[in-house]
Amino acid sequence: MPEGDTVHKLARYLAQRLCGQTLTDARLRDHPGHILKGRRVDAVRAHGKHLFIELDDGRLLRSHLGMTGSWHHYRTGDAWEKPTHQAAILLQLADEVFVCFNPMQTEVLRTGQRGQHTLPTALGPDLLSLTPPFDELPARARSLLPSATPLADVLLDQRVAAGIGNVYKSEVLFLQGLHPLCPLEQTTDAQLVALYRKAVELLRANLGPGPRVTRRQAVAGGPLWVYGRRGMPCLRCATPIVQARLGRHLRSTYWCPACQPPAGIASRHPDGA
Repeated sequence: MPEGDTVHKLARYLAQRLCGQTLTDARLRDHPGHILKGRRVDAVRAHGKHLFIELDDGRLLRSHLGMTGSWHHYRTGDAWEKPTHQAAILLQLADEVFVCFNPMQTEVLRTGQRGQHTLPTALGPDLLSLTPPFDELPARARSLLPSATPLADVLLDQRVAAGIGNVYKSEVLFLQGLHPLCPLEQTTDAQLVALYRKAVELLRANLGPGPRVTRRQAVAGGPLWVYGRRGMPCLRCATPIVQARLGRHLRSTYWCPACQPPAGIASRHPDGA
């Protein structure tokens, strides 16, 4: 599932192959009026879960993979793994082609317009930036969201901070011992900062090769604490993990009912780490 770590790794991969190269062909399924052929790629970078490809004429090609999107790399003439009608972006070099299949969003912007069109408001700070503004995030969350907003929605709101997706949402809440439906108004600033610090720790730890892992000392039980483990015993207390579709968009959420009790009930593991 593409989250901030995945998109940053993708940006690094594409930058190595596209930067400084001139597009011999380029096709945008949802923006056929934009002619990108002959343009040079100046930069490729990520901001949270959004990928930006900067061209030499000042345009930015933004893609957001969502749940089902993916970028593929082929040699010219190779057979594609997905049908042509699913290709939303095609970037052709002399001997290589890069194809984005089934993204949730694509957009062409001018430099300085990032986040002004399809995105409802500007993206929040990227949690994988060199110095995330942790101390500013509680006030940002409280200014943007109603006080009754559950933490499951707070963490997914890219206007507060960009990069957390469904997997990290469940994992971070478990590690900090907080119930996904705990409302923002019952969460202290210190708890919010701790959630985002833990998210950054996990995101940075997964920027290298290999599958996503949140249990660094895992011997048995898999690489994740709760995500995808419905009905399986909690790896801390053996209570069966619960799964439900929660929050504004009914996103699949996993938690331990003993380690993450409802607000006002003490957790068995209040330290979180």
